[in-house]
Amino acid sequence: MTKLLLTPEQTLPHDGTTGALAGRVWRPEVEGPSVVAIRADGVYDISAHYPTMHDLCEQADPASAMRAVTGERICDLAALLANTPEDDRDPNKPWLLAPIDLQAVKAAGVTFAISMLERVIEEKARGNAAAAAEIRKEIVALVGDDLSKLKPGSPEAMRLKDVLIKQGAWSQYLEVGIGPDAEIFTKSPTMSAVGTGFDAGLHPMSNWNNPEPEVVLVVSSDGRIVGGTLGNDVNLRDVEGRSALLLGKAKDNNASASLGPFIRFFDASFTLDQMRHCVLSLTVEGTDGYVLKGSSRLDQISRDYTDLTAQMLNRNHQYPDGAVLFTGTLFAPIDDRDHPGEGFTHKMDDVVTIATPELGALVNRMKRSNECAPWTFGITQLMRNLAKRKLI
Repeated sequence: MTKLLLTPEQTLPHDGTTGALAGRVWRPEVEGPSVVAIRADGVYDISAHYPTMHDLCEQADPASAMRAVTGERICDLAALLANTPEDDRDPNKPWLLAPIDLQAVKAAGVTFAISMLERVIEEKARGNAAAAAEIRKEIVALVGDDLSKLKPGSPEAMRLKDVLIKQGAWSQYLEVGIGPDAEIFTKSPTMSAVGTGFDAGLHPMSNWNNPEPEVVLVVSSDGRIVGGTLGNDVNLRDVEGRSALLLGKAKDNNASASLGPFIRFFDASFTLDQMRHCVLSLTVEGTDGYVLKGSSRLDQISRDYTDLTAQMLNRNHQYPDGAVLFTGTLFAPIDDRDHPGEGFTHKMDDVVTIATPELGALVNRMKRSNECAPWTFGITQLMRNLAKRKLI
């Protein structure tokens, strides 16, 4: 089994601690989590000022608010990262958690042309990986593989929809890919996400699955996008391919939402427009020596981040504790891993690294969801712990 080794050089953005980096740390001495600022000289607990990450995200300018407080120095970042992977963790020392707490965990699907076509293929293959290659040829011959310039909901998109319906090729995935309404769903319950260095979960019923490297928007309760982080929206292709009504079972499993390593709040060093042009890299390393590399150019997304956020949070649906929103992926692994025509699927203990220079790196090892550490610390436990520490 591959052991995870986390270092500052691997984890931090390319400009180190220049940006406004915030995270959450488990502190054994207080039996609970603390909001922390990641600074050049160490990791600082700022929970006396901001007991939850939600509190910090609600500030008018979270980056400035975080920098305005000193906090309590906990440890070096190197020591924190070294103690984060579950294999060799010292339970008496702090470790890094997923960087969110009270926020709703939402996700947008089918936001890139290639991922849209792959969802159509999944649906038509009915979860059969062997049938996907031939279906892929048929779909691409009909609609092409570059719909990135087609604005969803536009007259041009609606004309394409009419043509596809007449040819019997319309799909629910094309509906949300080029139609006016985005697919927005709940990825996992509040407080259930795992962070970098943790095992990430695949439901045991799945035999055809893949990572989904994504940028995750951090959204305040009033709809402001205040920062970003990285996410792995783990995808069970066979389960969702059998029926879209199995989306909940395909997406919401123990340890199936991975976020981190930190939230980077917007400031002069990193803006929303810069995040629109990030390039995500993906590396999957198997214990059998297998290596998969891919990338996702975020400027090829079909729906802007502000559009996705507005479709998530509006007069019809509010999030008083804020939300984070997975924004979809361009990456769709179709290269065969074992047998011709079967494409890619995970093997247990695969190490997945999702990275971009602006946000750092998120690293997880893949396990069956029933083999990952169970989720036991929820909202009730958080509130009791903060009250016991007299932080609320």
